Formats: sequence, C-alpha cells, structure tokens
Amino acid sequence: MSRNHRLSFYEFFAGGGMARLGLGEAWTCAFANDFDPVKARTYRDNFADAAEHFVEGDVWKLEPSDLPGQADLAWASSPCQDFSLAGARAGLKGGRSSAFFGFWKLMEALVAEGRAPRTIVVENVVGLFTSHGGADFTALCRALASQGYRFGALEIDAAAFLPQSRPRVFVIATREAVPEALQGDSPFQTRAVREAHDRLPADLAAGWIWWRGEAPLRRNAQLADLLDPDAGADWHPPQKTAELLALMSPLHRARIEQLRAAGGRAAGGLFRRMRVENGVKVQRAEARFDGLAGCLRTPRGGSSRQTLVVVDEGKVRTRLISGREGARLMGLPETYRLPKAATSALHVCGDGVAVPAVRWLAETLLEPLLAADQRADAAA
Repeated sequence: MSRNHRLSFYEFFAGGGMARLGLGEAWTCAFANDFDPVKARTYRDNFADAAEHFVEGDVWKLEPSDLPGQADLAWASSPCQDFSLAGARAGLKGGRSSAFFGFWKLMEALVAEGRAPRTIVVENVVGLFTSHGGADFTALCRALASQGYRFGALEIDAAAFLPQSRPRVFVIATREAVPEALQGDSPFQTRAVREAHDRLPADLAAGWIWWRGEAPLRRNAQLADLLDPDAGADWHPPQKTAELLALMSPLHRARIEQLRAAGGRAAGGLFRRMRVENGVKVQRAEARFDGLAGCLRTPRGGSSRQTLVVVDEGKVRTRLISGREGARLMGLPETYRLPKAATSALHVCGDGVAVPAVRWLAETLLEPLLAADQRADAAA
C-alpha cells in the first residue's frame, strides 16, 4: 500500500470505534454509525473528527446519500444477541440481528449506484455459523454473493493477542480478484469455519475464499498484568467473598485452596452459572486461573457480570472488573476516554471488537488485498 494513499472505510454499528482504532492511521473513516447513545457519546469523546462523519441513529433510517464517495471497506459489527448461545437464538429474523439487513439495504443501493465498497467485513459471534442449523450463515453468504462478492470466514479468538477468551467470526468479502498469496491455510480456519463452509449449497461454496494468514506472535500478557493496583480497587467485603466461595463446587474450592497454600499471587475470572447436579439445578461460582479472563460482556446481570478473584499470600479477595480493566482486555489504549460509570464503560467495551484482532486482519489481509487492487487499477 502506498504511503501517500490512505484507505477509506465506513464503520457500521461502530460502538466506541474499536474497529477504527484497529484499522489504524493508514485508514480514513468516511462514515460511522451507531444508535446507542452511550456508545455514540464515547465515540465522539475519542475522535475529534466525529462531527464530520458520525451519525447517531437507527441504521434502517440511513440513506445511501448519507454515505460519501466509494469506500475501500465497509465494516459491520452487527448486533450479536440473536446469534449468541446466551441469547434466544432468534437468528437473522431477530429484532437486533435484523439490523444487519438495514446495513445490507445500504450496500445493495451502493452497488446499484456503482459505489460498492471493494471489501466488506462482517464481525459476529461464533453462533452465527450454526444459528438455525446454518441457515442464517447461508442467508448472509447468499446476500453477499447476490451483489457480486466472494467471501470466506475466519474464527479469531482475542486470546491470540490479549488475555481474554473471545472467539469471533470475521466474514471477509470482496468484489476484486484475490492474489494467490492471500489464499491458503490459516490457524483461524477452525473446525467451525470448515463445517460452516461444508454446509453451504454448492453454488455458494464455489465462491468461497480460504483466506490465508499466519498466527500472530505468542502473546505474553496475562490477566494479572492488566489489573488495576490493589490499593485503589473496590473489593468486596469478606462476607461477599465467602458467599462466592461457598457457591463453588468441591473441584473449584480445591483449586483455590491449592493457590492459597502455595503462598504466591494468582488472579482469575469468576462467573456464576446454573449447573445440573444429581438432576437438580444449582448455582455455582466457577473460576479460571489460566491467565485469561472470560469473554467480556455487557453488564446486564447474572453470569454476564464478570468477577475477579485474587489469591495473594494466602488471602482470597474478590471484586467486579473495572471499566478500565475491561478496556485493557479489549486492547484499548490508556488514553481512551471511557464513560465515568463502570456499567456504561463495560457496556461500550463488552459490545466491541478486540482492537488487536482488527489490526491483525488489516495487516494480514485487508491492506495487501486493497493494495493489490490499486496496483491492478493503475496497470489498467
């Protein structure tokens, strides 16, 4: 890619602008949109040029005339609740995930006007692959193919870059010729990706691209490295910690006792879940000490409220994750301005896309692909 040419993009369902941060300085945001007031304020707080291109409101109310020029990329991190295993699995007909078709209506209009984005990335939860037995993923691929896009998918876990377990689907579609150098094997072509491909009808499978991309360097950060200093943290009272420990199964309590006996320091993520034991549903607290936080989610109660448990020199303390810790787990810089309320901050972070995953995708596939397109245009 030429240093003198900055690639342009539209960012739909932009949230706090995490895809924009991941794309980086080589890209120019021509348009961004989100309907959530908290996310919209956060976006404006972090990007000085937001007034020039950010539109707050329902994607269904946007018109093609709201989108300037022809972008190199359209990024859509559409609402995922209807695809998530934690949701009702309503699929593409669900109220929130149907927002995808609000986005797609605009893409169809741009194609008709001769302004189709050269590439499209749709990011969502892994449940997209299997929602309604794969019918929803087939519908997405059918929509892309109907407008002349070839496509493929990768399953990228943020844990490859950050101490957070956060697998996500990235469907990368293009209307341009794909260089052989960008096709081949990738560690992000997981079993779920291959099974999703195999479920597609033959005509759609014929348009599939096996996107190539080597795994990033092994991450060296652990959950404990991203935590706030103990002195300023809002710890639970001892009684609350005792209640959480009492909810643990014998296996998890034994793990805590092992860490206490070791006398060092360990930090883990803790969730409350419903389990069936001896035919009876019981609530359990479960902790992981593998250096990873669980998938960061929006704080809407229940198991979505991630708790930290810290064992240090024989003592056990617990507390809720802070907004700034959530931001670090998403790869956001310390300078990123968060809402003051922790619930709002975690709302922005938990609905976002991991910044380093976007950067990897941009460096590995998007920028080489679009640079090749530019060279082909110049030669023509």
